[in-house]
Amino acid sequence: MRKFDNVIVVGGAGYCGSLLVPQLLKEGYRVRVYDTMFFGDYLPHGDPNLTVIKGDIRDIQALERAMDGVEAVIQLACISNDASFELDEALSTTINLDAFEPMVVAAKRVGVKRFIFASSSSVYGVSDSPDVREDHPLVPLTLYNKYKGMCEPLLFKHTDATFVGVAFRPATVCGYAPRQRMDLSVNILTNHAVNNNKITVFGGEQLRPNLHVQDYVDLCKMLLVAPDEKIANEVFNCGYQNMSIMDLAHVVKKVVLEEFPEKKDIEIVTTPTNDIRSYHINSDKIANTLNFRPTHSIEDAVRDLCKAMKAGKLPSSMTDDRYFNVTRLKNLKAK
Repeated sequence: MRKFDNVIVVGGAGYCGSLLVPQLLKEGYRVRVYDTMFFGDYLPHGDPNLTVIKGDIRDIQALERAMDGVEAVIQLACISNDASFELDEALSTTINLDAFEPMVVAAKRVGVKRFIFASSSSVYGVSDSPDVREDHPLVPLTLYNKYKGMCEPLLFKHTDATFVGVAFRPATVCGYAPRQRMDLSVNILTNHAVNNNKITVFGGEQLRPNLHVQDYVDLCKMLLVAPDEKIANEVFNCGYQNMSIMDLAHVVKKVVLEEFPEKKDIEIVTTPTNDIRSYHINSDKIANTLNFRPTHSIEDAVRDLCKAMKAGKLPSSMTDDRYFNVTRLKNLKAK
């Protein structure tokens, strides 16, 4: 049952937002999206309950006007993924860190009741612990995951009984969405398997938790309706299958060969990597507290991508920069 009628999804035109927003509309929410539209606009503009505002979160006055009158904020906006920090460091710092606390303060000032922040399970960096829970030390390897970890306490610094904040740390997201990304582990492997008949595994032994994009969306929707007392000032891991990169490659190969039997075989080759992030996250807390359990597998994500490719929904998926965050931002010369 809905607690709020008016919601803003900051960064709502991105990979996860493009799947979340139509589902929120279908459930009866009035939705605002605030986004720079760096990666295009795949939102359902014909819906009378949708308002789309093109804007930058660093423009705090414009963002505050956009948040005025909403009851809940879902904050997804960021320069997303570790490799994006090959870009101008100032761009990533101003967006992923500097803009965050002013956004929180502005949300509280205009009367927002709930602030949901998408952090990242990559805050754990490298851990050989068999079970990484929310109280595990944060050992970030890049500015991206460092800033995600730094933003969480900046939110909780401003929360109170009338302004409830919660953060979730999703695993690496995978699967099909209207604004597709092809620079995430499972999606990369699937793209290469379908289009190159070859999967290149960088390293292979690193453990990476994964989360289907639909489970990510379902989690956002649950955090909108969860009781205040269960989520206030809480941080939740959310992942599904903790697998090594090599195991992922074998899952991808199996599903792609089922979907494209004419391929006969797909080669898996390995190459060294300097991306050593490896961790095995535990998601018991969110299951026990909110009874939330992901239901979509990595196989589902790969199959969904294969079906989207067959249907012509992902043209030029190896070369079009709209699928690759770093390439698009470099081409835009984003500042």
